[in-house]
Amino acid sequence: MSLIKKVRAVESVFKSLEKEIHGFQKSTNLKCIPGCHHCCTNSKIEATPLEFLPLAFHLHKTHQADIFLEKLNEYNNQKVCLLFNPFNSVGACSFYPYRGLICRLFGFSAMIDKQDTKRIITCKLIKSQQQEGFLKAERLINSGLGVPLSGKYYMKLYAIDLKLSSNYYPINQAIQKALEMVLFHFSYTNRRVG
Repeated sequence: MSLIKKVRAVESVFKSLEKEIHGFQKSTNLKCIPGCHHCCTNSKIEATPLEFLPLAFHLHKTHQADIFLEKLNEYNNQKVCLLFNPFNSVGACSFYPYRGLICRLFGFSAMIDKQDTKRIITCKLIKSQQQEGFLKAERLINSGLGVPLSGKYYMKLYAIDLKLSSNYYPINQAIQKALEMVLFHFSYTNRRVG
């Protein structure tokens, strides 16, 4: 599969996920706590390069790729995601529409435990500050309410590119690898064409 087709396939997975998350939130009224960006400041977030291919492609198309790669190289020792921007009007991500799968799933997806029970993957704040709604949502998903299953969406990425979706890196390294891949691709294809 070509790089562009991989980008489009990942975007399609994200679009499907957004619809499912929207339906789940509408049915449960669960939502992030206004102004909270606690999950974005976690220094242990890992991701795959594949989930950031749409971001890398966008940065290339908008002529920001080289500048962004320089920032990543300068920011290399930092653990918090370079995209984190607590002053952004939509979420805390400076490139919110291009955030990775891990960022999309956290808070409003579920996993199935060993007892075949669906468990919502969310933060302590939602569990404590929206406790009644959280417990109700867990009962509803185990009674048949649709919820995005994290494993299902990771499997969709595996189907696009097993290698790029199997190797996990600290989030900034995952972004950097995706960006390097896109830059290399267009450097190579531009040389061959022109």
